[in-house]
Amino acid sequence: MSGPSLSTPEPALPTGSNPEGKRGIQAVMALGDFRKLWLGQIFSQLADKFYIVLMVFLIDQHLLVMGGGTGVLADMASDYGLDISTRTKVITLLATGIFVANTIPAMVLGTLAGVWADRWPKRRVMVASNALRALLVVFAPLFLLPGPQWLGLPWGYWGLVGMTFLESILTQFFAPSEQAAIPVLVPNQHLLAANSLYQATSMGATILGFALGEPILRALHHLFAFAGIDGGEFVLLPLCYGLAALSLARLSLREAPKPPPKTSVWVEIGEGLQVLRQVPSVRGAMLHLVLLYSLLAALYVLALQLAALIASLGPSGFGALLAMSGVGMAIGAIVIAQMGHQFSRRRLTASGLGTITFTLVLLSQLRGSLIFTLTLCGILGIGAALVAIPAQTTIQEETPEAERGRVFGLQNNLINIALSLPLVLAGTLVSSFGLKPVLLLLAGLALIAALLEKPWQRC
Repeated sequence: MSGPSLSTPEPALPTGSNPEGKRGIQAVMALGDFRKLWLGQIFSQLADKFYIVLMVFLIDQHLLVMGGGTGVLADMASDYGLDISTRTKVITLLATGIFVANTIPAMVLGTLAGVWADRWPKRRVMVASNALRALLVVFAPLFLLPGPQWLGLPWGYWGLVGMTFLESILTQFFAPSEQAAIPVLVPNQHLLAANSLYQATSMGATILGFALGEPILRALHHLFAFAGIDGGEFVLLPLCYGLAALSLARLSLREAPKPPPKTSVWVEIGEGLQVLRQVPSVRGAMLHLVLLYSLLAALYVLALQLAALIASLGPSGFGALLAMSGVGMAIGAIVIAQMGHQFSRRRLTASGLGTITFTLVLLSQLRGSLIFTLTLCGILGIGAALVAIPAQTTIQEETPEAERGRVFGLQNNLINIALSLPLVLAGTLVSSFGLKPVLLLLAGLALIAALLEKPWQRC
């Protein structure tokens, strides 16, 4: 899966801004333009998580109240064998519609958006994406106005679904431009640390965004209500997206002028696929990411089952297991940022896959124990970081600059598919064969991938 470029540790080369060749987070944070990009990422990622929380909050606090009865919805649910006998189950069903609207553009448009990210100046794409999302979410309060119902639900719910779809389309343009900007701003010898920092803050934004989203929304609602203003919860998203746009607007991103495109979008998508065919190290790194996110997506489903076996958690406590794996990924990312350059990427990847194998086997044997399950989820997160960060760094280094946007767009496509299909397959397999065999199957896949790295060879 990995080419020769993964075989040797990175030398600590000095640069003009880093004369001693220092490594780690401190050296990366000394790069002013990278700091601006990093801050933009933090605000943008927090806004993405707050967005999902806000949608669920509005469904729960406003739209179900406005909707009154759910007669047509109940009839449809009965036809498809869905249970909406409680308010919680109705909210879950409606939130699923939001999730689907958020996911479809990510699965379909990633590669196409990546082509345009190569054609357009990346800084402008990133600023415009966040600014337009800030403008879009300003219209959210309009969907709470009274109006007709469709399929037993207020028109505002369908408005939120449509707004989520548009918001996700704009996100698809931001993601490949952001990834392609990192190797422009960061020297190659600091890319591993830069990606480690990105991974750590991404996990932090996910945990904080989902954990603190609702309390912050409620606090803003009450704070503005105290001042006699209704709708304080709607301030958060425009603020976060706006701060991201302002931070990114200050970037000094030196890019060659973009000549008018002479080929069609589809030809350029084919050129991105050619990179995977012609550069084995990029192809191998992409396969590592697809495998990793497939395993993580399956674990989202299995976490429900694992939590159900723990008396003090129960199925609704599965978020604690996912949060612990996120903490592990953040810890792993920080360690890699400080020490990862001392090891070959092939061995880092093999160690990560081996760690995932080890924890999955133990999870299949130690089910029902809160302490052991949380600990193993944290260790699994560390293993995931050992796979994801070297792979992402390799793709950035080895992809030609003119084709980075389309390659990262393709990467987003593949990762979103890898995050979606296993969600269905894992649930089906658990229903058919049970939790333990599925955990062992996933462990077997991770072990095969680790052995393909041939970590016993001199690197």
